[in-house]
Amino acid sequence: MTADLFLSSTVTRGGVLVCGVDEAGRGPLCGPVVAAAVILDPARPIEGLADSKKLSERAREQLALLIREHALAWAVAEASVEEIDRLNILHATMLAMQRAVCALSVAPGEVRVDGNRCPTLPYPTRAIVKGDATEPSISAASILAKTVRDEAMRVLDREWPQYGLAGHKGYPTAAHLMAIERHGVAPFYRRSFAPVRRLVERAGDGPA
Repeated sequence: MTADLFLSSTVTRGGVLVCGVDEAGRGPLCGPVVAAAVILDPARPIEGLADSKKLSERAREQLALLIREHALAWAVAEASVEEIDRLNILHATMLAMQRAVCALSVAPGEVRVDGNRCPTLPYPTRAIVKGDATEPSISAASILAKTVRDEAMRVLDREWPQYGLAGHKGYPTAAHLMAIERHGVAPFYRRSFAPVRRLVERAGDGPA
């Protein structure tokens, strides 16, 4: 990516700062959904930004450090398991995005959100499908959100190792579903998600 392309994606022609927003954790069966908002500094471009799903774990961690050091502003927020179950995952994701943008120390002139839906915000906002692969600020947000959520799963794994969370990060793999069936539905699971709900109905809702 050239410096000119980076600059045009970070600051609009009118000199307005662009904030990228993305989330991590919509699909997993447990834990919060995490959102990040990032305003990149056009004077300090970061090489290697890309959709977090296309990067190795090591590359994501290295880039996350650079984003925190070089961005003009960044923030990470979440919506809890209880909020996901009460609101549904879509509305909880929008809530996490709102919280991340509103926590920024610098007000953006425009917000660009990965996907096809936008949270309600006090700034001009537009959704960009596959924006995490085309917009540097959204790529940065996807990396921050992913690394924060993955670390949360590793922390949870140390307390509840029987579920294998450090490996599958909460996604509904066959091994994960077998672990829930064997050990029960722990408090950090999303009971509104069909695979968990079925296990709760069939085997009760307490961990073994």
